[in-house]
Amino acid sequence: MRVRQSFPSVLIFAFISACGGGGGPSGETVTTTPPPVFESPHPDIWDTVSASEAGFDGDTLDSAFEYAMTDGFYSQAVLLIKDGKLVKERDRGITDAEAATLASVSGLPEGQSAGYWQDLYGDRDAASTVTSWSTAKSFASALIGMAIEQGLLDSTSQSASDFIDEWEADDRASITIQHLLDMRSGLIPKCSRPDTGLVGECSDYLSASSGGNIIYAAGQLSECIDRKFAVPGTVYPWVSPQGDGAYEAGQFYYSNCDTQVLGEIIFRATGQDPGLFAQQNLFEPLNIEADWWRDDVETGQSNGNYLTYCCLDSTAQDFAKFGYMLLLGGIETSEGQNYASYVSEILAQEETYRNQFWAYCDGPPFTASPDCENVLVMTIGFDGQYILVDQKNDIVLVRNSLYVPILNFSDERKMRLNPLVLAESNWVASLPLAMLGPGSDFGILTFYLAVAEALLSDS
Repeated sequence: MRVRQSFPSVLIFAFISACGGGGGPSGETVTTTPPPVFESPHPDIWDTVSASEAGFDGDTLDSAFEYAMTDGFYSQAVLLIKDGKLVKERDRGITDAEAATLASVSGLPEGQSAGYWQDLYGDRDAASTVTSWSTAKSFASALIGMAIEQGLLDSTSQSASDFIDEWEADDRASITIQHLLDMRSGLIPKCSRPDTGLVGECSDYLSASSGGNIIYAAGQLSECIDRKFAVPGTVYPWVSPQGDGAYEAGQFYYSNCDTQVLGEIIFRATGQDPGLFAQQNLFEPLNIEADWWRDDVETGQSNGNYLTYCCLDSTAQDFAKFGYMLLLGGIETSEGQNYASYVSEILAQEETYRNQFWAYCDGPPFTASPDCENVLVMTIGFDGQYILVDQKNDIVLVRNSLYVPILNFSDERKMRLNPLVLAESNWVASLPLAMLGPGSDFGILTFYLAVAEALLSDS
């Protein structure tokens, strides 16, 4: 099994938001139907069915996928699973127009030619690697649930300081694992300073938003642990500009660091680094091959600390297996462990963001609401990385951007970062649309509605 990470954008401020799952409404309740439990085994290779066999109108479904593969979205892979079968998948490399655009903006000497991009991204198919960005956060959450079921963690209400002993002697001892899962730790975000390359408290809301803090640090984990507790009522420059800018206790604040600390809790609680623990408990049972990137230190969990907040590389088909596991209600193993309780909690969440997963209603206004009849649970990563689970219709949708890991220093999947010399950072050009700034404007709910429209009423 492989274990990987993801890369920020070529522009500094683009990367500041790179690993964020994006903003969204929060705090409203939703209702869901109970998940099915182990209707079928976890597939090694997906069985395929035609659109009509799966209950879809083929022409309407084709139109939905044409939207997903539109030039300008920089899509690499889009697929649909229905009732545990692969109905449709589209994969592509870079288009001539996209390559020409990248050549016009690239700061890399070799990247001035469209041919460079065509050679790098020209051959992409179902076996090609894609990356998760912040979708990896949801995988880290699943590992927490597994550690609880194995008795290695007491519960999500357990104090994080039981494992992060650096927090034992101050106010940070009040932070629970659930606080970290829900991005409500109350810890002050850290950002890189492009002028100096140093890491410090974020100086404004823009640089701190979307979770893209502590990017330019070799030892990202240590920077995450070494954060101060925010004082309730204090005005901070990184707090949302809405209102008076004062921090409120328990406030939702999307932060890569919260998930990075969860990875260290997994390590200290289980005695295994997150990569090995995931391989044995998640990837192997689901027949997933994956690579998870690490930070650029020689110490830590495993010659570097796994970047659990991002950067899990696999194939779109293997990412779909994670979504299907949710639909099945857990993991069926020969040892009898299924983790169904934690999965059921995820699928029944009543907040837009909880346990490192997002939840939206399947129709307007799409935000979580008390009267929502069908909740869409999804993972979200920068530049349009999605695993969407439609519980009512037993559908899994996956979408990923064009991606090639740029390992220009070694074959190790370790994130090397230099804010002052971008060409020395090995994430440059790994996610090509990020070079243009904000990332893809692909709309997952637009795509979902188009797919749902293709679903025949009598299916």
